[in-house]
Amino acid sequence: MNKIVIAITGASGSIYANLLLEKLLAIKDQWNELSVVMTDNAKEVWHTELGNKTYEKYSSHLFTTTNFSAPFASGSGQYNTMIIIPCSMGTLGRIASGISNDLITRAADVILKERRKLICVVRDTPYNLIHIRNMETITLAGGIICPASPSFYSKPTTFVEMASTVVDRVIDLAGLSINSFRWGK
Repeated sequence: MNKIVIAITGASGSIYANLLLEKLLAIKDQWNELSVVMTDNAKEVWHTELGNKTYEKYSSHLFTTTNFSAPFASGSGQYNTMIIIPCSMGTLGRIASGISNDLITRAADVILKERRKLICVVRDTPYNLIHIRNMETITLAGGIICPASPSFYSKPTTFVEMASTVVDRVIDLAGLSINSFRWGK
């Protein structure tokens, strides 16, 4: 059973979250449950960057950050993958410090304590030493830090194609199969 929670924070990079959700819906035979939790800032940034509110179409499984009765707030919910995309440095810092003050940080804490897969797609740049140490802490706890750094091997020509190089990598890290550019093939 493959249960995935997508967390969207207010960091810039809504295109990554939007593409990830679209691509996951296209491969829904590879997962059993998909839930989404967004911060209020994420909704504002999404609207600013993408000019729409398409995140509302996921409303059947869209949770607020204060809904601690969400199934992925507990290990008994058996979610095996959490992807925070984009992951703000504030969220990363709270997770690294063990502060579970909202549903995103609580779910990340659950995923780490259950030794399941946490993927943090950090978008901020440059990094300061605090960011680097927080990334180290999460990595040592079993999480994966995946900077939102596009690759150019496939010669992307649009923003969507560039963002897709990151999203396809995230899908690979989650253990799912997707048709994507592969080096050397």
